[in-house]
Amino acid sequence: MKAIEELLRNAGISPIAGVDEAGRGPCAGPLVVAAVILRDPTAPELSEVRDSKEVSEAKREILFDVIMKLAESVSVIIVPPSEIDERGVHAANLDGMRRAVKGLSIEPAYVLTDGYAIEGLAIPNVAVWKGDQVVTAISAASIIAKVTRDRIMIDLDSKYPQYGFAKHKGYITAVHTKALAEHGPCIEHRTSFSNIAALLP
Repeated sequence: MKAIEELLRNAGISPIAGVDEAGRGPCAGPLVVAAVILRDPTAPELSEVRDSKEVSEAKREILFDVIMKLAESVSVIIVPPSEIDERGVHAANLDGMRRAVKGLSIEPAYVLTDGYAIEGLAIPNVAVWKGDQVVTAISAASIIAKVTRDRIMIDLDSKYPQYGFAKHKGYITAVHTKALAEHGPCIEHRTSFSNIAALLP
């Protein structure tokens, strides 16, 4: 178990929720925010849980099932591109975090997040530097959010095959940029992003 989780638990503060998101940077697809309360962060089955970016796609799928099995509660919020465009990525992310915590079936005593404290949350919370690397519950939330979003983008690929969403997951790549030049943006693109806005009438 990582140090901050151990300190909180030893102080009698539990349950602890970890919160993280996937999809801040892409110019297409939703932002996905997950909140996770682990029954036992020290469980050996969770030893390979770490920042989703450090784990292969195949391994993330396996760990997704492990986390879902061992978690006391999981909440996932999907923020569509339209809401991101209306509110901005940061505001949409913070609101998504608040909604994810509120959506947990168990109210946490403390919330740990990756990168940003959750403004307006009544429950005590703190942002942990590189939290998805140093807090098991945040790492778990990172994997839940990432796998959920990847599955959404793969599903969108079957609906909009011309963009290659299954491969680049909505990020700005050469392939994606070329597809945008040829086909223009679709409803799943974020019109508030400069590269998409430049293609609009």
